[in-house]
Amino acid sequence: MDKDRQMSRYIIVGAGAIGATVGAQLHQAGIDVVLVARGAHLEALREHGLRYLRPDGEHRLRIPVSSGPDETPVRDGDVLVLATKSQDTAAALQKWAGATDVPLLTLQNGLENERLALRLFPTVIGGVIWAPVSHLTPGEVVSPGHPAPAVVWLGRYPAGSGEPAEGIADDLRRAGVVARVVPDIQRWKAGKLLGNLVNGLDALYPPGDRRKAAAAVLRQEAEAVFAAAGIDPADLGADLGGFVQRPVPGHPRPGHSTWQSLARGATPETDYLNGEIVLLGRLHGVPAPLNQAVQERVRRAASEGTAPGSLDDADLAALLPPHNHHDNGPTLTSPAGDQSHTSPTHTPPVGDHSDTSPTITPSASDHRDAGPTPALPTSDPRDARPTDAFSAGDRRDDILIDVAELQARLTGSDAPVVLDVRWVLGDPHGAEHYRAGHIPGAVYVDLETELAGPARPGTGTGRHPLPDLAKFQDDVRRWGVTRRGGVVVYDNTGGLAAARAWWLLRWAGIPDVRILDGGLAAWLAAGHPQATGDAPSRPAGDVVLRPGQLPTLNADQAADLPRTGTLVDARAGERYRGEVEPVDPRAGHIPGAVSLPTAANLDGGRFLATAALRERFAGLRGPVGVYCGSGVTAAHEIAALAIAGIDAALYPGSWSEWSSDPGRPAGTGTGTGSGTS
Repeated sequence: MDKDRQMSRYIIVGAGAIGATVGAQLHQAGIDVVLVARGAHLEALREHGLRYLRPDGEHRLRIPVSSGPDETPVRDGDVLVLATKSQDTAAALQKWAGATDVPLLTLQNGLENERLALRLFPTVIGGVIWAPVSHLTPGEVVSPGHPAPAVVWLGRYPAGSGEPAEGIADDLRRAGVVARVVPDIQRWKAGKLLGNLVNGLDALYPPGDRRKAAAAVLRQEAEAVFAAAGIDPADLGADLGGFVQRPVPGHPRPGHSTWQSLARGATPETDYLNGEIVLLGRLHGVPAPLNQAVQERVRRAASEGTAPGSLDDADLAALLPPHNHHDNGPTLTSPAGDQSHTSPTHTPPVGDHSDTSPTITPSASDHRDAGPTPALPTSDPRDARPTDAFSAGDRRDDILIDVAELQARLTGSDAPVVLDVRWVLGDPHGAEHYRAGHIPGAVYVDLETELAGPARPGTGTGRHPLPDLAKFQDDVRRWGVTRRGGVVVYDNTGGLAAARAWWLLRWAGIPDVRILDGGLAAWLAAGHPQATGDAPSRPAGDVVLRPGQLPTLNADQAADLPRTGTLVDARAGERYRGEVEPVDPRAGHIPGAVSLPTAANLDGGRFLATAALRERFAGLRGPVGVYCGSGVTAAHEIAALAIAGIDAALYPGSWSEWSSDPGRPAGTGTGTGSGTS
C-alpha cells in the first residue's frame, strides 16, 4: 500500500458490534484507532479491553477508548467513522461538529445519515458494511465472518470515488476487511436497505414460513416505492461469493441488530429502515402499509419490553393478514387489499450488518434481469490466483466438512441441503445405489443430466458441458437450495464426483458449499444410520444463480496457458502419456500440460492433509488451469488446490472437447512437465 495514502488515525464513534469489529481489525493491523463509547460498554473497554471473539478464538485487545471530543481532540489526517444507530446520528454529528475539516465515513444502515452529515461535513464517505457481528455484553463483540470479518463498499457521497475513499479502502484491506470503492454509493445503500427490512420481523417473531413470506412482501413493497422514487438499488450479493460464517464456540448466533437492540433494552432503528420506505412512499405517492405496520409493531414491542423473538404466528397474521398459498410458498398481501404485485416466493433477503445471509438478490419470481439465458462465460486464468482475503490462510474448512460437523448441523437449526452425487464413469446406476442407502435427508443428483448439459457429438462441447443455466436453476431449487442455507455434497468415491457439484454450485454463485470428506463411507464408519428408498419431497428453494463466480478456460486459453503459467492434466498418468484412451477420440494430452492425477489427492478416500497438498503442488508456477477427461474430476483437483491456497481455473470441455477437434495437437509421453504425484 502507498504509505502516503494511509490515514493517521481512525476515531470510531459508536463502538458497538460494527464499530468495535472495524476498530479491532485496524488495531490488529497496526493502524491507530480510538473507540468512542459510553456507559457500561465504555467502562468495560477501559478496564478490561475489548474481548473480540472470532472463529479462531478470543482476542483481548487494548484499544484506546474515549468518551468524546473533549477527551480526544481531532487532528489533521484523522478520519471520523460514524458507526452509531441511525437514530443517534444527529446528536453524534453535533457533538463532533468542531472537526468538520476531516473526512467522515458512515458505516450505518438506511439512507438518512449521509444527508445529515453533509450539512456539517464537506467530505462525507458513505459506507455499506456486511459483517455478521453481535454485541450483547459490555466490552464484548462476536464476529463469525469467514474468511474475512467484513465486506465494505464505500464511495464519496452523494457520488464519486477517488480520495480519500481509496486511502480508507487501502487501510481496511490492510486490516483484513474486503473493501470496494464504488462511484454510486447511494445505490449500494439502497440495496442494503432492502435487506434490512427483515430486521423488525426477526426481532419479533421466530423463524418460519410465515415470517419468510412476510419478509418477501416487505421487500416487494419497498421495490415498488424505490421504482416510484427513481432509485435503482445495487445487488450486494454479487460481491459476497465465498463469504460465510464459522461457529464461534460458546457463542451461538443471535438475531439481527434490531433483535440485539431489544435484547439490550436499547432503542431499535426501525424508523430508519422500514420507516425509510414509509417516508419515501409518502413523498412519492406510493403507500407502504406493510412496512408501516412492522415499524409501528417494533416501536410498540420496544415500549412494552417485549423479549426478542417471543411473538407468535397469530400476532404476525394479525399484523400482516395472510392471503393465499401458491406453489412457490406462502404469500401475504397488503391489509388494504392491494393485489397489484405478483406474489413473491418466501425469500429471506439479506439483513443488516448483523445479518447471517451472504446474498442480496431479487426474489425467485422476479424476472426483471432474466431476458435470454446468459451465456456460460469463460474468464482469464490470471484471475485464478490468490488476490484477496478470500484466498488467504488455511481454506480447508471452506472446502470440506467432516462427518462430526455435518451430523451436528443436521440436528441443528441451520441444517444444510445434502446432495448425493454418486457417479462413476461406466456405471449408470447412481440412483439405484442411492435408493439402496444414503445419508438421511439427502437428495439424489444425477451428474449426467443435472450437473451437465447434453453432450452433442461433433459440436466441440465435450462429454459433460456446463448445464443450461435456466434448467440448472430449476434443478437447484428443486433440491431445496435457498439463498441463506448451506449445501453439503458427497459420493462414495472420495469426492471425485461430488466435487463437480461443489464447483458448479460455487461457480453459479452459491458460497457455502462443502464436500463431505470421506463421503458415505466415512458417515457409515462413524456409526450413523442411512436411509433407503427415495427421499421425501422438500420445499422448493429460492436461489437465484449468478454464473461466472469461479474462473474457466476455453480451448484457446488452455492452449496458451503453459506459456505464462501451469496447465494441469488431472487424469490418470497412462491417459496423459497416451498409452490408453478408453473414452475420447484421441490419446495424449494438451501440449505443455503437467500430469498431476486427481487420485493422488486422496488417502484412504479422504483428502490429504493441507501440508501434504501444499507440498504436492509446490512446483506450480503462475496462473493455474486444470482439465481432465470431461470436466468432472478436474473439479476435485481444483478443490485440492484451493485447500493448498491456490485458485485455479477449470477447462470445462477438457480432453473430450480438445481431442474431438482434429486441428488441436496432442502430446504423448511424459512431455516436458510431468508433475509429482
